[in-house]
Amino acid sequence: MAKVTLTREAAEGLEDLPLVIHSRVLWLLERLAKWPAVSGAKPLTGPLAGRYRLRTGNYRLQFHVEAQGRPKARESAPETPVVIVEKIGHRDKFYE
Repeated sequence: MAKVTLTREAAEGLEDLPLVIHSRVLWLLERLAKWPAVSGAKPLTGPLAGRYRLRTGNYRLQFHVEAQGRPKARESAPETPVVIVEKIGHRDKFYE
């Protein structure tokens, strides 16, 4: 399981969405908590290399994944990924 966080820009984008799209994006955020077992995540290229996107209809969610430090009590435990959602919005101006 991963920890999902939103940047300020992503949180503002989420609040600006129509109600139906808002609920669909919340479902995408729940799916991201299961990273890396998330279907439909596409790696981005060019200046956005290292980031991914998920889509629902005409709306996009851009994110990247970081590794969180290991817990001290269990050094052999795998690192917990942190999924940072950077941007949420309509596809028209999403990649600008």
